[in-house]
Amino acid sequence: MEHVQEHEECLVQTQMYRVERPVYNEEFLQGQLHKKEKTPQPLSQKIAHSCRCSSKKAKSHLYSFLPILKWLPRYPVKAYLLGDIVSGISTGVMQLPQGLAYALLAAVPPVFGLYSSFYPVFLYTFFGTSRHISIGTFAVISLMIGGVAVREAPDEMFNIMESNSTNSTDLLENYKARDAMRVKVAVAVTLLSGIIQLSLGLLRFGFVAIYLTEPLVRGFTTAAAVHVFTSQLKYLLGIKTKRYSGALSVLYSLIAVLSNITKTNIATLVVGLTCIVLLLSGKEINDRFKKKLPVPIPMEIIVVIIATGVSAGMNLSKTHEVDIVGDIPKGLLAPKVPDINLIPAVFVDALAIAIVGFSMAVSMAKIFALKHGYTIDGNQELIALGICNSAGSFFQTFSITCSMSRSLVQESTGGKTQIAGTLSSIMVLLVIVAIGYLFEPLPQTVLAAIVMVNLKGMFKQFGDIAHFWRTSKIELAIWIVAFVASVFLGLDYGLLTAVAFAMITVIYRTQSPQYRILGQIPNTDIYSDMEEYEEVKERPGIKIFQANASLYFANSELYASALKKKTGVDPCAVLAAKKKAQKRHAKELKQTNEHKKKAVLKLTNDMETSIKHEVINDELPLNGKSAGANAQGTSPDELEHFMEPMTNVHCIILDLTPVNFVDSVGAKMLKSVIKEYEEVGVFVCIAGCSGPVMDDLTRLNFFEKSTTRDLLFHSVHDAVLSCHLKHCVWRQRFFVYQLLAMVFKSDYLAFSNGSSSQWAGAQALSEGQLPLTGVRLAVQISNHVGKSEPEI
Repeated sequence: MEHVQEHEECLVQTQMYRVERPVYNEEFLQGQLHKKEKTPQPLSQKIAHSCRCSSKKAKSHLYSFLPILKWLPRYPVKAYLLGDIVSGISTGVMQLPQGLAYALLAAVPPVFGLYSSFYPVFLYTFFGTSRHISIGTFAVISLMIGGVAVREAPDEMFNIMESNSTNSTDLLENYKARDAMRVKVAVAVTLLSGIIQLSLGLLRFGFVAIYLTEPLVRGFTTAAAVHVFTSQLKYLLGIKTKRYSGALSVLYSLIAVLSNITKTNIATLVVGLTCIVLLLSGKEINDRFKKKLPVPIPMEIIVVIIATGVSAGMNLSKTHEVDIVGDIPKGLLAPKVPDINLIPAVFVDALAIAIVGFSMAVSMAKIFALKHGYTIDGNQELIALGICNSAGSFFQTFSITCSMSRSLVQESTGGKTQIAGTLSSIMVLLVIVAIGYLFEPLPQTVLAAIVMVNLKGMFKQFGDIAHFWRTSKIELAIWIVAFVASVFLGLDYGLLTAVAFAMITVIYRTQSPQYRILGQIPNTDIYSDMEEYEEVKERPGIKIFQANASLYFANSELYASALKKKTGVDPCAVLAAKKKAQKRHAKELKQTNEHKKKAVLKLTNDMETSIKHEVINDELPLNGKSAGANAQGTSPDELEHFMEPMTNVHCIILDLTPVNFVDSVGAKMLKSVIKEYEEVGVFVCIAGCSGPVMDDLTRLNFFEKSTTRDLLFHSVHDAVLSCHLKHCVWRQRFFVYQLLAMVFKSDYLAFSNGSSSQWAGAQALSEGQLPLTGVRLAVQISNHVGKSEPEI
C-alpha cells in the first residue's frame, strides 16, 4: 500500500504541462469569444413562474416544512430503535432536573421549566432537521428571559421586601402575584422571539447566524456563565437578596451577596456543596470511563432523588429554613393567549434571544451533522425553533434552544434520530401529569448546584484566550469585547456591542489588507510573494503588486499609498525631481552662456571694433547664442539624461485576482493611478480580473477615453510577457536616439517636453527631407512613448 502511494506521489510530482498560445489581453480574448445570448424574462413571467405550483413542487415544499414526513417512513426500526430508546431515557432523566433548575434562572416557578421541557421538544420532532441536538431549556436563554422578567416585574412593584418571614398571608399573595406577572413577561418574550425566528426562516434569513462568529459566541456564553454563576450564589448560600438585571447586574449581585454573607444558612450551604461534590464526581467518572460505560451515570437525577428524600425525611424547610421548590401543580395548563400588551416593552430583548437561541442550535446541529454525514437546513431550523417557541408560549413555556450538555449525552448514548428527543419529552410529561408533586420538597440549593456544575464547560472557554492569542489577535479582541461587554452591560446590550465590534473588525481587515510584491518562480508561470521565498525572482523593471482585499471607498487611498510604497515609485516625487533637474540644467546652461559672453566681451577690448562686430555677427546667429557653444554645451550624455526615465521601473502590474468587487471610488483610483504613472513613463496594466470585477469596471465606465481593455490581461504571466516585449521595443528606440545624437552631435539640438512625436526628426531624415551636413535637426523628446508611434 505504501509503495502504491509513493508511486502515485512520484507521478504527481513528475507531471508536466506545456501550453503554446498567444499573450492574451482582455480586448484580444473577448474578440476570440462569443457571448451566449440571454433573453431577458419579463417580470410578469417571473412572477407567474414563481407562483406556479406542480405536484412535485408542492411535495418538495411539504417535505421541507415537515421533515418528519421524509425520514419517518424510512426509519430502520431494528437498527435505530434501541439506540433511540436508551438515548431518549438518558436525555429525559437529565432534562427533568435541568428544567426545574433553569426555571429559577428564568425567574419563574419550577413547574414552568417542565412545561418548557415538554411542548417545544415534542414539536421539534416534526419540524427540526437535526437528528442529535436536544431542544429544551438552556442556561443562557433562561438567564436572558429572567433578566427581562425581573426588569418588567421587580419585587418593589409587589411590595416584597428583603425579609426572612414567610408566614404572612399578604407576603405569600404578593409572591404569587409577582410570579404570575413574571410568567406573563416570559411568555410574551417567548411568543415574540418565536415570531421573529419564524419570520426570518420563512424569509430565508438563516444566514444571519454568520454574524455571530465563533469567538463572539464563546465570549458571550462565557460571560453568560459568569452571570448565571453569580445569580445562583444566593440560592447556594440560602440568602435572601434582590435579583438584579441590566448593566452592572453582576457587580450588584456580588455586592448584595457579600454584604449578607453573615446571613448564610449553614444547612443550605452544606446540602448545596455536597451536591456539587457528587455532581462533579459523577461527571469525572463519566468522562474518564465513557468508553466502558454503556450509558452515562445519571448523577443529576440521582442527586435530585436523594436530596428530595433527605429534605422530606428531615423536613429541612421547617427545621432548618431551607428553601424548597414548593408547589408543583399536577397536570398540564389549559392553553392561554399571551399578553400582547407587553410586546412593545420586550421587543429588543426578544430579538436578541431569538438570534442567540438560533445561533446556539445551528452551531451544535452543524457539528453533529458534519460528524455523522448528513446536512441540516438553517432556514428550516429557524422555522422549527420559531414554531416551538411561538406555539409553546400558548402553553406557558419560556424560550428554548439547544442544550450543549444534553445534546452530547443524546449523541453519545446512541441517539440516531429525533425519536430520542420525543421519548425524553414523554418522560417529562409523565412527571408533570403523575409524579411532579413528589419533587416539591426538593431544596432550591440542589437546583443551584446542578446549574453551577453544568457551567463547567463554559468556564473552560477561558482557555480560548491563550488559543486566540497564538492564532489570531483580531479574534481574541472579539472574544474579549464580547465577554467584557456582556458581563458589564448585560447580555442584551453586550451582544449588540459584540456584533457591532465584529463588523468593525471586518471593515478594519478590508482597510488593512496584506500588500505584496510578487516575483516569478523560475521556469514557471507561477508568481508568489518576494519576501516569503528565496527562490522567487523579480523581473527587472517590472513590479507586480497584489492586495488581498476588494477596492472600494474604505481602502482605495490606502491601496494607492501602499502601491507607491511597495514599488518604490512615487509619480509625484519623480515629477518633482524631474522638474528640479530641468531647472538645475537650465541654470547651468545659463551660467555657461553668460560666462562665454563675458569671454567674448573681454576679447573685444583687445581687438578693433570692426573685427569685434564681425566676430559677434558670425558667432551669434540665433538669440545671441553661438552654434559652437551649443554644440559643445549639449552633448549626447545630456540627451541621454533627458531621454532615460528617472526610475528603473518601467512597468507595474496590478494583480486583481483576490479582488471580489470594485466600486466607483475604486475605479476612479485605478484610472488616476494609471494616469499618474503614465506621466513619469511607467506603464501600468491590470491582470487577473474576475468576471464580476470586469462587470463592475464596465458598469462604472472604466473603459473610456485613454483607458482601454488592452491594459487588462487574463493572467499575471500574460501581463509580464507583454510588459517585457514593450520594454524591449523601448530599448530599441532609445538605441536609435543615441545613434542620431552621435551622428548629429555638431548640429543644433533643441530639447523640449512637448506632446508631439519623438520620431518626427527620424522620419524626416529617413525620407531625405533634411540633409546630412550643415543641418539643424530639432528633436522633441518626451519620457513616454505614445501608442501612435511606429514600431521598430
